[in-house]
Amino acid sequence: MRLGIDQETNSQHSTVKNTRARNKPSPLKTQHSKSPIFHSRVTWLDRWLTLKMLEVAGNPPIRVSLWDGVEASPPCENPVAVLVYCDRAALLKCIADPELYWGDLYCSGRVEFKGDMAKFMEAVYLGISGQGKRSRLRRLILWLGHRHIFNSVDKAKENIYHHYDIGNEFYKLWLDSEAMQYTCAYFPDEDMTLEQAQIAKLHHICRKLQLKPGDAVVEAGCGWGGLARFMAKHYGVKVTAYNISKQQVMYARQRAEKEGLSEQVEYVLDDYRNIQGQFDVFVSVGMLEHVAKRDYRELGEVIKRCMKPEGRGLIHSIGRIIAGPMNAWIERRIFPGACPPTLSEVMQVFEPNEMAVHDVENIRLHYSRTLQLWAERYEKNKEAIVELMDEEFFKAWGLYLHGSMAAFNVGELQLFQVVFSHTENNNIPWSRLHVYNADHAPNKFKLTVVPAEVEESPCK
Repeated sequence: MRLGIDQETNSQHSTVKNTRARNKPSPLKTQHSKSPIFHSRVTWLDRWLTLKMLEVAGNPPIRVSLWDGVEASPPCENPVAVLVYCDRAALLKCIADPELYWGDLYCSGRVEFKGDMAKFMEAVYLGISGQGKRSRLRRLILWLGHRHIFNSVDKAKENIYHHYDIGNEFYKLWLDSEAMQYTCAYFPDEDMTLEQAQIAKLHHICRKLQLKPGDAVVEAGCGWGGLARFMAKHYGVKVTAYNISKQQVMYARQRAEKEGLSEQVEYVLDDYRNIQGQFDVFVSVGMLEHVAKRDYRELGEVIKRCMKPEGRGLIHSIGRIIAGPMNAWIERRIFPGACPPTLSEVMQVFEPNEMAVHDVENIRLHYSRTLQLWAERYEKNKEAIVELMDEEFFKAWGLYLHGSMAAFNVGELQLFQVVFSHTENNNIPWSRLHVYNADHAPNKFKLTVVPAEVEESPCK
């Protein structure tokens, strides 16, 4: 049963209220806080450990002070950040596993921070990568901080609830106002606004898929439904979109109804593994990161089963160059169950199922720019976000946005778009002209942005 607008609003308020306890970092104002050993005077060992910690991080250009207020780092004339460790337990946790604990310590106020968060994270990423292979002990500590990802149907629902069902009002404060796209935008012109770049991304995907009127499209993981509505409205296709986020599906259905697209777009509250029917096009934008790598072959089986013989598909996903897990803090506190794949790992969707890859594009720096614009809007709306959530939540998501921007800037993360079809399909383009030249696209278009008042959410 679909909820009405009033019911949805009440549901969101209840969700946001529960989110504060569920999504904030673990309370690290621990039992140690009252122990004299963790608040005693700073010793030579504390300072030595601080220097060693910075050495492991490649001595980034930062200043670090301990709980006595005295600087403990090597001299630095132009630091990108200034840090203060407020107690010994915070310092020891950060030494044990900075990737897992630093974010919690920062959000809870046990590590004070001043400076440019993105540049600070870039300096740390570059410093650590410059150290070469980690020692066995260091690799063991980082391994212990990560969890193995097993996204069963029930676990996937739990993970999505943790991240996406925290209230549409929160996301509206910093995503684009046109289609609420929570995936990488595309900037053929660097000066584009976020709204223009997200629309450009939607056209970019549609041209790669060579959409034509009458096509039947299935989308796995549809977010707030923006791509599905866009394909129906601008390319004349019929879309069946699967998603397991209740908040997103409610929002998407109401938008489709308001825009007169309910006959062309169906939003199904279900897991991608339960896709039924045959389609001309399969598309997934930003979902693969939430699929456990051990399930890639099964995803490929789903695609092969539902895609017609001359069908075509596209998967858009965050990725990596070197195989490894998601940052441990982000995976535990922000994006549970997430694990970005390498291209060779992505191939496990296609190769065991005899599907052919036709095109791969890496638009990494476009995601960095997207995150920059998101972060600017996020910071601008600090007061509203703190009122909706709380201060600790605001710091956690700000760290996530700036840290992700840094990861894309230094190449720690990539963004892949992979176009594919069945192996025996010969109905494939001879060139990429249809992608980069609108005159060769099945439907010519003029890049426009729908005014905000027309696209206003029915959930307000």
